[in-house]
Amino acid sequence: MSWDELLAETGLTEREVRSVMALSEKPKQRASDLAKSLGTTRLDAYNSLSRLQEMGIVTATADRPMRFSSMRVDQAVSHIIEMRSTQLDRLKSGFEEVSKNIKVSEKNNTSQQNSDEPRFAVLKERVHIYRKLEQMAESCEEEMVLLLGRFGILHLCRSPALAAVNAAAAKGVSIRIVARLEKRTLRFFSDLHNDIEVRHSDDLDSQGFLQDNTDVVQFLHVETNPVGRGKEDAALVIQSEPFAVAQQNLIDTIWEESVPLSIAETRFTQDRIHDPLKLTIGEGSFLDSIRDALDVTDLPDEDLPFNPDSFFEAGSKVNAARVELSKGRLSNLKLLGINLNLMLRQVGNRVGQELAFSLRGIEDNIEFLNEMMDWWEYAGLGSLQYGIEPTFHVKVGLVHLPDDNPDVLPMWELDDGIIQGALETRYASEQGVRIRREEGTGESDDLWRYHMILQEDINE
Repeated sequence: MSWDELLAETGLTEREVRSVMALSEKPKQRASDLAKSLGTTRLDAYNSLSRLQEMGIVTATADRPMRFSSMRVDQAVSHIIEMRSTQLDRLKSGFEEVSKNIKVSEKNNTSQQNSDEPRFAVLKERVHIYRKLEQMAESCEEEMVLLLGRFGILHLCRSPALAAVNAAAAKGVSIRIVARLEKRTLRFFSDLHNDIEVRHSDDLDSQGFLQDNTDVVQFLHVETNPVGRGKEDAALVIQSEPFAVAQQNLIDTIWEESVPLSIAETRFTQDRIHDPLKLTIGEGSFLDSIRDALDVTDLPDEDLPFNPDSFFEAGSKVNAARVELSKGRLSNLKLLGINLNLMLRQVGNRVGQELAFSLRGIEDNIEFLNEMMDWWEYAGLGSLQYGIEPTFHVKVGLVHLPDDNPDVLPMWELDDGIIQGALETRYASEQGVRIRREEGTGESDDLWRYHMILQEDINE
């Protein structure tokens, strides 16, 4: 930590820090000279000098105009530490004296009256927010959840709260962390206790803490500079059990959709996406689908007398339908509500995502498309070409053409899904670009097209 950073930690403003640094290097400066070197007004310089004089750091001569000097930087820091220590001693002494006059019964009554009432507070500056996390970890009895976003693990490991969180995990508190992994911060996760479970979510940007379904800390603002001191960070502290329970339910949903750290980190250690792939196998009512497949009508509204003939006839009918379904035809899966077209497209999307991830080091978009086209043709999937009229687009040609036969595996859905997944992944973070799929001419080398539409084209 540098001297100017250390002075800032003592509570001095940026202009006051710069004033001390300038005057310690070059003493006996006029206020106008100091203002010029700091790039500020003479009035602002006087205001900073006045406060520093009150603190005993800066002195002035009796000349006209006055000339100002400062303690050496190390002396200034030592002086402020001593001054703050004296203030803290007086504060502690006064607190102890006043606390003696408070009856225990009054404390209990006040605590009881306020325990069921929601309470709110705003914390500013990262050091105070993570001090709150430290207190939460020390008092936690059962469970803590930390949402750390992209760089929260860096901030946690740079604060004393890390030791408190690890100590809580060591004593048996269940601690879960959801973060958004970054290659630059991956190593910091090794500083966590082995019993802390960590998961990754691509969609997590927020930061916050939850303790024992009672206390919640939700960040309102985080500095854009991840390695900054967090002077502008702000968070809302909420003590409300109903709110905490609602927050817990939301976190549980995020947790189920997130990926364990050991799997997610392979993106950075092996350059591969190993996240579990969750498929949608169909839509609508599967009960209705199997009723239709087995030709089972709705049950009667009222009980009817037992009829052996009807019972055996219905059983034979259902058994015959099940025998037909058991035959190895792909169309039978559709009868049961299983959509192979949808499933294969989802698998293709995942392959395309991994393809785009493997080519992420290519910055030029045309070069990226050329590499993707080469891969496509080398894999024997068909042909890809790009054009510029009426908008920039990629024409898709397939080897496995679409077939209306319900018993043919729809491989064209897999192949087209690869293109869709690759393009949408590549341009997902691009500002002002939208991917739109349109039908082509219908020829084998132009079945459909993926248009990359710029925002300015959309607005026209």
